[in-house]
Amino acid sequence: MNTRKHRGILPAAVIQQRCTADREYNLTRSETLIRQAAEEGARLVVLQELHATPYFCQSEDTAVFDLAEPIPGPTSERLASLAKALSLVIVGSIFERRMAGVYHNTAVVLEADGSLAGRYRKMHIPDDPGVYEKFYFTPGDAGANNGQDAFRPVDTSVGRLGVLVCWDQWYPEAARLMALAGAEMLIYPTAIGWEPADDEDEKARQLDAWITVQRGHAIANNLPVLAPNRVGHEAAPEGAGQGIDFWGNSFVCGPQGEWLVRGSQENEEVLLAEIDTDRCDSIRRIWPYLRDRRVDAYGDLIQRVRD
Repeated sequence: MNTRKHRGILPAAVIQQRCTADREYNLTRSETLIRQAAEEGARLVVLQELHATPYFCQSEDTAVFDLAEPIPGPTSERLASLAKALSLVIVGSIFERRMAGVYHNTAVVLEADGSLAGRYRKMHIPDDPGVYEKFYFTPGDAGANNGQDAFRPVDTSVGRLGVLVCWDQWYPEAARLMALAGAEMLIYPTAIGWEPADDEDEKARQLDAWITVQRGHAIANNLPVLAPNRVGHEAAPEGAGQGIDFWGNSFVCGPQGEWLVRGSQENEEVLLAEIDTDRCDSIRRIWPYLRDRRVDAYGDLIQRVRD
């Protein structure tokens, strides 16, 4: 059910910030930037992936599991109190301890009254040099209810939020399933950057690919996209590599991929965009991609490869 109370223009903010090893500093900085967004009129604020901690997945270290916390827990309750005090919806990111041995990379959605509107556990988990996420994170529960519980939007007072996380942003299937379930916008809390050794041409290609694929999801599904990313250099543990230069460039685009706001490469920023919540419906009347889908011909999409 759509719980949005008002249609029209939704002021929404994405926040990009630097993160340190000091959790309290990171959360206090997030709070400061959320308050700034509220003062600028935001009714929805989206934080970047794992904003309470450094990006700890650059190495495999069992001690890092001590950073995980339950939901509800300290971080979600702190964000909930802030959402209630400021009367806005907040999308945060938490290293969730579900039980001993089961941990998730989880986006939480806090309603403007402070209640927990919903959560999304990251489904696509990368595992590459310097990005050892499979060591830390269990994928979300795609198998629940024969897969029907995966990729479901969260109902809030500002609309149905199609919340996904970082690596999910490369998969058109995830965006499409959110759209088919009635999402009114796609949201991608992100932590992505370059290796310092990458040359400038390679950096440009990677950044362009990241932006282009998400704008493509906006266009193909006639939905706005909100993508906050972290900024700053984060050193790797000793011997684990050269670290990551997170490239910022957080953005919001409209349902035709049009720019609404885009951040810098290096600065902490609150990026406020005005999202026309009626525009998706009008765009779908003239670009009816969902009408013309050949669902009878897509059966092989559930196969790993097509033999």
